[in-house]
Amino acid sequence: MSPAPVGRTPVDLTAAETARVVRTVLAPLIVQGVIVRRPRATAWAERHQTDRAARAVLTGLRERHGGAPLVLRLGLRRFVVVTEPDDVRRLLENSPEPFTPATKEKRGALAHFQPEGVLISSTAERWHRRPFNEAALQADRAVHDEGAAFVDAVRRGMTALTRQLDSTGLLDAESFADVWWGIVLEIVLGPKARGDRELIADLNALRRDANWSSLHPRRGRLREELERRIGSYLFAPEPGSLAAAAYDRGPATAVGQVPHWLFAFDAAGAVTLRALAIVAARPEVRERVLEEADPVGPSPWQTAGRGPALLPYARACVLESVRLWPTTLAVLRDSTGPTRWGERVLPTHTGFVVVSSFFHRDQRRLEHADAFVPEAWLDGRNNADWGLVPFSGGPVACPGRNVVLLVTSHLLARLAVRDLRVERGRYLARDPLPATVDHLGLRFRIAGTA
Repeated sequence: MSPAPVGRTPVDLTAAETARVVRTVLAPLIVQGVIVRRPRATAWAERHQTDRAARAVLTGLRERHGGAPLVLRLGLRRFVVVTEPDDVRRLLENSPEPFTPATKEKRGALAHFQPEGVLISSTAERWHRRPFNEAALQADRAVHDEGAAFVDAVRRGMTALTRQLDSTGLLDAESFADVWWGIVLEIVLGPKARGDRELIADLNALRRDANWSSLHPRRGRLREELERRIGSYLFAPEPGSLAAAAYDRGPATAVGQVPHWLFAFDAAGAVTLRALAIVAARPEVRERVLEEADPVGPSPWQTAGRGPALLPYARACVLESVRLWPTTLAVLRDSTGPTRWGERVLPTHTGFVVVSSFFHRDQRRLEHADAFVPEAWLDGRNNADWGLVPFSGGPVACPGRNVVLLVTSHLLARLAVRDLRVERGRYLARDPLPATVDHLGLRFRIAGTA
């Protein structure tokens, strides 16, 4: 138990307030699919701008209750929705103890396809699995030792996208996803895995089950088949892949972690599409991306003698895409013991919820709440704000952050070269930006084509 009162004392919401939070904030997140997005639901969310409505409800409750954490009861579960950055900081800095990321809901969902994943591991299991992930992903390095190979995978993927664009003049989310998974499979498991769409089909089938958490029966045979496919690449790893980096640290452990790496890269694809939509809608952003990448010359994507170029502005564009439209819809924690919060003691297994879209677009804190301002990631404004959690934060922050940013920034820069236009770009060409954008509905065409 915390030794002294910390923070504002949580307040119990009334039945009417609870119903409003469930209907406007939580239900839209669940309906869209917390593990894999449901296309009809994400289209519905964009039409109704559900994130804007959720933000309005939470802003009103924060003002009414003076920024105190909001307690609501859902069946046998007690959840605390926090509304202040200091509370987010407390939850993240004190993970995995006394606030574990292995919440009941996450365990029920992720166990469908990654029962040994670090995110749902016990504190004891994390002592081994977390360092494994950090070492294999080189969490502390801006550019992974195999970064050149990762960027080569991006280059090959861009060649496929170029053929698609030259053939049809169009790029949509489905055709992008097919090429994206090829890039991801090569980076994670090696070039031989690039065409293994059966592996992705198995993974996505289990992820669709995971959307229902413990309400859907587990498919053990399908999960075993997924692990068999992953293991076939891990136990004979190809150089330049994450599989090779993992092999040196224990391939048996890697089999349990790779499904989460693939899962995380799916979200990175959505982020790239939304960032590309901004680049396509705003010529000034595209020009700056191209200036940084300097696509004229013998080696435009590489820093002489030092591996792949870092591309800070393109990385900032990706981060700003995550800020504006978070892919982790809510950050969850469960308390592992009684917790003193203000003048109140919350019981063990209390759930805590950080609604990302609320904090990322909080107009009280952020002058650029609804604007596209990648510069705020370059000058440190956004990095200093605990309410902004594009890759979570604290001891359990995403160890794959830098790998993801390297891959997505290089793909974004290469796509910017093609001078694309995005359908309905008028909604993205100026601020304020829409609160909800369905990445699955984005369509692009080459500039100048009908």
